Amino acid sequence: MRGIDRRDEGECDGERLKKKEGYERETVKKDEGCEGEIVKKEEGCEGETVKKEGYKGEKLKKEEGYEGEKLKKEGDIEENELREACGVFGCVLANRGEAGPVDPVSVAQVICLGLVALQHRGQESAGIVTSEGRNKQNFNCVKGEGLVATIFTEDKLVKLTGDVGIGHSRYSTAGGRDLSNTQPFVVHTRHGPFATAHNGELINAEALRKTVLDRGVGLSTKSDSELITQMLSQLPPRGEKTGPDWGARIRHLMEATPTAYSLVMLHGDTVYGIRDPFGNRPLCIGRLMPVGDCNSTARQDLTKPLGWVISSESCAFQSVGATLLREVYPGEIVELSPNGVRSLDIVPRPKPAQPISEAHGDPNHSDHAGLLQAPPPAFCIFEYVYFARADSIFEGQQVYSVRRRCGHQLAMEAPVEADIISTIPESATPAAIGFSQQSGIPYVEVLCKNRYVGRSFIQPDTRSRQLAVAKKFGALSENLMGQRVVLVDDSIVRGTTVGPIIRLLRQAGAKEVHIRVASPPLQHPCYMGINIPTRGELLANKMPFDELAAYVGANSLQYLSIEGLVKAVREGVVTKNNTPIGHCTACLDGNYPVHLEW
Repeated sequence: MRGIDRRDEGECDGERLKKKEGYERETVKKDEGCEGEIVKKEEGCEGETVKKEGYKGEKLKKEEGYEGEKLKKEGDIEENELREACGVFGCVLANRGEAGPVDPVSVAQVICLGLVALQHRGQESAGIVTSEGRNKQNFNCVKGEGLVATIFTEDKLVKLTGDVGIGHSRYSTAGGRDLSNTQPFVVHTRHGPFATAHNGELINAEALRKTVLDRGVGLSTKSDSELITQMLSQLPPRGEKTGPDWGARIRHLMEATPTAYSLVMLHGDTVYGIRDPFGNRPLCIGRLMPVGDCNSTARQDLTKPLGWVISSESCAFQSVGATLLREVYPGEIVELSPNGVRSLDIVPRPKPAQPISEAHGDPNHSDHAGLLQAPPPAFCIFEYVYFARADSIFEGQQVYSVRRRCGHQLAMEAPVEADIISTIPESATPAAIGFSQQSGIPYVEVLCKNRYVGRSFIQPDTRSRQLAVAKKFGALSENLMGQRVVLVDDSIVRGTTVGPIIRLLRQAGAKEVHIRVASPPLQHPCYMGINIPTRGELLANKMPFDELAAYVGANSLQYLSIEGLVKAVREGVVTKNNTPIGHCTACLDGNYPVHLEW
C-alpha cells in the first residue's frame, strides 16, 4: 500500500497516502466536547415517524437460546433464504466549469437507479438524501417502505434537488423493520446537517450505545446506523481547531469499532466513503461518464467525468452510466467532492491484545515475532457465494467466475453418476454450469421460476404453506422424466426449502435427485450483518452429515469443502503492491476475525 497515489488520476491533486507505521491504537476517550446534537425529524422525509422513547438496550446475540428468534415457517421461501443487510450508494457531480456538463445529470435519478441495481441487498425500505451544497441548513429527503421503484416516483424524485447525495436500501438485522429505522439518518449539528447510510452490523454496538447514552445523548431507534451517526457527531479526542475535521471524526469511530461496516456520509457538497479495517463489507468507487464514453476505455481516459459514484457493488455502475475506478481499501476513508476523489487515511487493523503467554503454549519461547502482527483482512466470503450480483467485481475478479470455479471444484470433490445437472435459480446457476463443465454431464434447466411472487402473497394457512414452492417454481417435467438429476444449490440454511423442491422434482418424474451444495455447511451464526440464524436452527447442526440426504429426501447430499471454496475464491484475486488478502469464513468454521464483545 505504501507510496500509491490513491487519487483519481487527472481529477485529483496527486496527494499520496502515507501508510501509518507503528501506529498504536489510541484508547477511545469519553469526549466531554460532544456537541449535544439530537436526531431531528428530517424535513421533507415522507411519512417518517421518529420515536421519542430512548432505546435502552440492544438485542443479545447469544448463539444458543436467542430470545425472540422465531423459527421460520417451512413454506415461507424468502424467510428461509440468507439475506444481506443493506446496499449503499452515493453520487457527487463534478464542477461544471464554463463549458457545462456534456449530459444533464440528476443526482436523484442516478442514486435511484443505483439503488435499483442494489435491490437484491435490501428490499424492506429505502431512502435518498440530497444536498444543494455548502452552507445549506437542510437536506432534501425521501424515505419509504418497499421496493425502490415504488418509493421513488417521479413526483418524489423532483423534490430531491442538489448535486450531491446518498441512498440506502435496507434489510433489517439490528433495529427491526419499522420506518424510523430507514436510512439515511440525518443529524443537525452546529456545522450544518450530515447524513449517513450503513451496510453491516457493529460487533460492539452494545458498548458503543452505552457510551453514547452515558453522555446524555438520546437515541430514537435501535439501529446501528443511528449509533454510528451519533458517534460521528462527537468531537474527536484531540478536538478541532477550525470547523469539523471529518477525517479525525471518522478515524475515531473506526478505532472504536473495528468491523463490520461500509458507510457513505454526506456533508455539504462532499460524500465520504468508509470501509472497516477488516474490509468485511464491500465498497467501490466509479466515474460517472457521458453515455457515449461508458464503454470506450480510450475515450474514458480523455473525457472528464461528469462526477463520481460510490456503491456497495460495482454492478450498479453500468446502469447509471459509470465505470469502475477501484475498490475502497480495508480501513480507508475516501472523499468524493466536486473536485474529484482523494484518499484521506487508512486506519490499520488492530493488533491482537492477547498476551504472549496465552497466545503461545511456552511463555519462555523466544520466537514471538509474528504473534502480535495485525491480522489479515476478512472480506465476507459469502459475498461471492450468494449475496452479490454475479456481474459485480470484487478483488479484481467477477463474482460469476468465482461461482463457476466453485462448481468446478465441487464436481471434483463430490462426483456422482447422473444424466443431467441443474440448479435452483438463480444465484447457483454459475456453479451448476461449472459442475457440468467439469463433470461432462449436460446442464439442463428443470425449474422455471416465477419472478412475480412476493412475500405479501404468502398466506399463513397450512395449504398455502404446502404449495409455497409450487407457487414460486414450476417443474419442467419433459426435462425430468426418468432422469437422474444433480441439483446444485449455493447454500442450505435451515433445509426447509430444498426438501419441498426435491419432492416437486420427484413428482415431475425425476428418477433420482442428488443435491450438491457449492459452499461448505453453515454451522455458526454471523454477527456482522448477515441474518444467519442461531446455531440450533442450522441444518448442518441438526444431525450427522450422512443423515442429511434422507432428512431432505435426496439420494445423496454433499457440500463443497472450506478449502475448496477458499481455493476457488483466491485463484482469481488480483492484488497490487503485495496488498494482503483474507476472507471471513466464521459462519463456516467459527473463526471470527475479531473478539465478539457481549
